Amino acid sequence: MKSIIETAREDSRLSISSRIADAGDAAEFLPERGPYTMFIPGNVAYTKIPVEKVEAIANDRERLRDMIMYHVVQGKLTARELARMEAIRTLQGDHLDITSSPEGVLVNDATIIYPDTECTDGIYHIIDRVLIPRAVDARVTRSV
Repeated sequence: MKSIIETAREDSRLSISSRIADAGDAAEFLPERGPYTMFIPGNVAYTKIPVEKVEAIANDRERLRDMIMYHVVQGKLTARELARMEAIRTLQGDHLDITSSPEGVLVNDATIIYPDTECTDGIYHIIDRVLIPRAVDARVTRSV
């Protein structure tokens, strides 16, 4: 078994998120804070936001780090455990709303499409949308 970052790098469904995590040096700060749960956008999630917005975030180290940390929560939480929650605080500092529906577990407006990939430092869930913190979204929208 490998870390979340190592496992995600080997998953072809996560190639874009892996490149973004590498650009933001996620491997430098995440292993120290485990166990944690990461919500990783699948490649298709990036088709749902403008390319300019992704580039604006990727080209700004602070925004990029905030966005990465917004996808991570402390503790190892399965989809079943998340389904019993209403909200959870991210390592970035904001909260994610959690709801359950017949379609599955939603984190803000992202659906967990592939849950519960176990790793040495926690667990990750593949989601169908990119989670962008409000503050990052506001800064990026002004600059795009």
